Amino acid sequence: MTRFWRATADGVTLMMKVQPKSRRPGLQGVAPGVDGERLRLGVTEAAEGGRANDAVRALIADILHLPRSAVTIIAGATSREKTVRVLGDPAALADRLAAL
Repeated sequence: MTRFWRATADGVTLMMKVQPKSRRPGLQGVAPGVDGERLRLGVTEAAEGGRANDAVRALIADILHLPRSAVTIIAGATSREKTVRVLGDPAALADRLAAL
């Protein structure tokens, strides 16, 4: 298995599994996936009208102490399994992610 994040030239990409309408919002650990580990997140918003995706972006931005504009969903916008790009210093982001 691989870790749930990968460094890129301008930041990192995160592989995650999201639980919309979760009773326990926030980080929920790491889950195995077919293509490696995925970060588990819960958000209280429903997956309607992009509200859950907006909540995911906000949660990742808050966890990594970044503006929401630095977080973009690049794959899986209509799926629970998402790939998210986070812009910033790859080394600093890797340190923050390793501490989760």
